[in-house]
Amino acid sequence: MKLASVLFVLVIASALATLGVLIAGLVTMARGSANRPELAKTSNKLMWWRVRLQMLTLAFLLLWALASGRLW
Repeated sequence: MKLASVLFVLVIASALATLGVLIAGLVTMARGSANRPELAKTSNKLMWWRVRLQMLTLAFLLLWALASGRLW
């Protein structure tokens, strides 16, 4: 398997993980986190994880573009 293929799989996996955390955070927020502080804390943690996963996805995307020669 080529490096570009592995990186593409990592891009897809991290993007799906980001989507999953985003949906989990939105569901937690929709439950009424304003009334329950523990839900607000959980929602905040999930949104921070979303930001981290987005950064990881962008890094994998850049590496994939470099490895596959699509950037130049």
